[in-house]
Amino acid sequence: MSKAYWVSSYRAIHDPEKLAAYAALAGPAIQAKGGEFLARGTAHYASGIGLIERTVIVQWPDLAAAEGAYHSPEYQTALAALADGVERDFRIIEGV
Repeated sequence: MSKAYWVSSYRAIHDPEKLAAYAALAGPAIQAKGGEFLARGTAHYASGIGLIERTVIVQWPDLAAAEGAYHSPEYQTALAALADGVERDFRIIEGV
């Protein structure tokens, strides 16, 4: 079974306080569901239409775990705290 990944690329951060509130809730929710942070921080380099903004990659045991964590009440609470504080691209992808 292939691992799965959450990939979040932040296009803009409008409210750092909302992002901090989200992070305080999301980190524990992700780790409690079996997610492992592989990378999080501001990009060192970007090409094409990429922006040098925050990027986060979380590894999951499989797609079911990744999807289940996203839809969990704990993570949904974190998303509610984030609200319109950022613009981000979010994807769940399966590893090879």
